[in-house]
Amino acid sequence: MGNKTNGLLALLGIGALAYWKYKKSTPEEQQAVKDKINNAKDNLNKWGNDLKTKANDVASQAQNKFDEAKTKVEDTASNI
Repeated sequence: MGNKTNGLLALLGIGALAYWKYKKSTPEEQQAVKDKINNAKDNLNKWGNDLKTKANDVASQAQNKFDEAKTKVEDTASNI
C-alpha cells in the first residue's frame, strides 16, 4: 500500500509543479504547450481510428472466410 501512496503523491507533486510552471510561463510558451497537447491528442485519435479500421478489416476477412467454409460444407452436404 505504501508504494501506491508514494506513487500517487509523486504524481500529484509532478502535476502541481507542471501546473505552477505553466501558470508562470509566457503566453507564447502556454500556447506552445497547448499546441503540443492538441497535436498529441490528434495523433492518438488518428492511431485509434487506424487501429479500429484494421480491426474491422480483419473481422470482415474472418467473416468472409467463415461464409466460404460454410458454403463449402453446405454444398458438400447437399451432394451426399
